[in-house]
Amino acid sequence: MEFMEECFRWYGPDDPVPLAHIRQAGATGIVSALHRIYDGSAWPEAAIADHKAGIEAAGLSWSVVESIPVHASIKIGTPLRDRYIGWYKDTLRALARQGIATICYNFMPVVDWTRTELKHPMPNGALALRFDAVDFAAYDLCVLRRPGAEANYTPDRLAEAEARFASLTPEAMERIERNLIAGLPATEVRYDRAGFQRALSEYDGISADDLHENLAYFLRQIVPVADELGLRLCIHPDDPAFSLFGLPRIVSTAADVRRILAAQDVQANGLTFCTGSYGTRADNDLVAMIHEFGPRIHFAHLRNVTREPDGSFHEADHLGGSSDMPAVILALLAEQARRRDAGRADWRIPLRPDHGHLLADDIGKDRVNPGYSLIGRLRGLAELRGVMHGIAVAQAAG
Repeated sequence: MEFMEECFRWYGPDDPVPLAHIRQAGATGIVSALHRIYDGSAWPEAAIADHKAGIEAAGLSWSVVESIPVHASIKIGTPLRDRYIGWYKDTLRALARQGIATICYNFMPVVDWTRTELKHPMPNGALALRFDAVDFAAYDLCVLRRPGAEANYTPDRLAEAEARFASLTPEAMERIERNLIAGLPATEVRYDRAGFQRALSEYDGISADDLHENLAYFLRQIVPVADELGLRLCIHPDDPAFSLFGLPRIVSTAADVRRILAAQDVQANGLTFCTGSYGTRADNDLVAMIHEFGPRIHFAHLRNVTREPDGSFHEADHLGGSSDMPAVILALLAEQARRRDAGRADWRIPLRPDHGHLLADDIGKDRVNPGYSLIGRLRGLAELRGVMHGIAVAQAAG
């Protein structure tokens, strides 16, 4: 049995985790991007080549691009979008010339992946990322004071948010605000409160159907280019997979995925299967989704979350949490075997362990990207690798 390709995310030369340490973790592939270019302009091919050369000099390969930013004009559907789509196509062509074929991207409006707490204490002393639904509502309603926000919450949640706001110190609320709007790793835009309110207002009147149509317009432009170049585009789900700040989110459920794949029904239009993002919803059956969408899964983010009764969640151990990770891996390996048997050149699925806990010597370091410390992800990768070995042994034994 062939295992999935083991990858690690790397934020470039300024990443506190060097490539040499990633190689020691046993990964062979790197998931990266030109993180300094977030304005929607085309990536210079020379810069792509330099980045790739640095990765290869460390004995690794640049396996997945995550991600080429999708400019807000494309998501909103302004007249400027065609210019930015043109630059996106230029970047795809440059990547193809450099032999990099898998491109992960997202279509989340304004806010990317979102957490209210970056160092939530776990029973074993580790520190985890967490989304506290009541803290989030308290910020939205009592600090941001977003117009019309009350309509997005139940009466019980409104009361809980008021009580929570009254109990929090100004320093605690400032920390929550910073986590929500000032930008976590790989976030495309960092805001102050006034700038965030302006960004939200740009989506006034844009429904989920409107946002989907803007995504479909984008796909009609870029998927034929990717298909011609032999590239694999893989959209990342919303994180978390539900609306925030009243914004539409359209990559959250199996029904959303069906609609996206049908918009351009070719292999180049595919998915990043993030178990943590889809796993924030109890109504997402992860294994069933792999069975249904498997041929179009080009990349996997493997992490686990524990859903909490009030709508909160926290990052769990990779083999813990609310989702059955061994069953997910078994389904992905079965899909990979089907591709190999069918003769698909792109049969192997790259994976990366996502959002590890802050553990051991990484606790207290001056520079650690939240969710992207070395030891937590090293542990996650080792656990995922162990599951793959266990499956292989069991299958060999019949």
